[in-house]
Amino acid sequence: MNEAVDSAGLSEKHGSAAGVVSKPERPDWTIDQGWKNYTPEQHQVWKTLFERQTKLLPGRACDEFVQGMQNLPMGPDEIPDFNRLNEVLVRRTGWQVVAVPGLVPDEVFFEHLANRRFPAGNFIREPHQLDYLEEPDVFHDVFGHVPMLMNPSIADYIQAYGMGGLRARDLGVLDKLARVYWYTVEFGLVRQNGGLRIYGAGIASSYTESVFALSAASPNRIAFDLERVMRTHYRIDDFQESYFVIEDIDRLLDLAHVDFGPFYRRAEEGPEHLPGTVLSTDHVISRGTGDYHRGRIGGVVT
Repeated sequence: MNEAVDSAGLSEKHGSAAGVVSKPERPDWTIDQGWKNYTPEQHQVWKTLFERQTKLLPGRACDEFVQGMQNLPMGPDEIPDFNRLNEVLVRRTGWQVVAVPGLVPDEVFFEHLANRRFPAGNFIREPHQLDYLEEPDVFHDVFGHVPMLMNPSIADYIQAYGMGGLRARDLGVLDKLARVYWYTVEFGLVRQNGGLRIYGAGIASSYTESVFALSAASPNRIAFDLERVMRTHYRIDDFQESYFVIEDIDRLLDLAHVDFGPFYRRAEEGPEHLPGTVLSTDHVISRGTGDYHRGRIGGVVT
């Protein structure tokens, strides 16, 4: 396996999986980051991850990610202090990072996002887990997500996702909304600078998927279509078989103002698609060979 699962799927990041950890004392599940408790070894893990990603991402990450990273108090030598991050984030987009012990229930997750609070695990992976981790840690959550929260379009989009989350759960269509989040915030690509660039945190925080998503012949790269994405399953334990591409980051701002209700109804009535499916109606940017996944056995699809 590889670090593609550094960004676990919606159901893996919170919701039913939240039983893995004990409920904190605070009703919103937040805890103190405990920055002073990090050991030199833990800061070294951050440094290893940070340095290899920042060497890899130039020319691969979108301009908004690069700009966000440059404007944040985030560097290689130590795990970021959430208080210092928040001083910059709040001024820029009104967002803040809040520490959580790991997995949180759906309603807690959505409530935080709806109020511009991004829940981030305060723990960091062990040195032997550099390339694989089942649960998102501080590197995925902070390095992968926070630079994009500096962008107003992404900031509004993720808040709208939080506001829509409880509605989707009540309608019984949370799986459809989860797919939109997965194929945008976690594993989205954008057209930029004459090519494709990464804006999804699951790719940006993954050393091998940063290369696979843009350069490998195996995956499909398909123009983003909301209803199509709602019907498309995804992989939670391996590289994606298909990536969906938006034309520009502001496209996400448009989605923040869309009524998803009619899309949910049509998605419920239409067929479900496997991750590697290419439809005749797709706008295919590049059709993959599928060789990577054909050579592997099993894999979890949700």
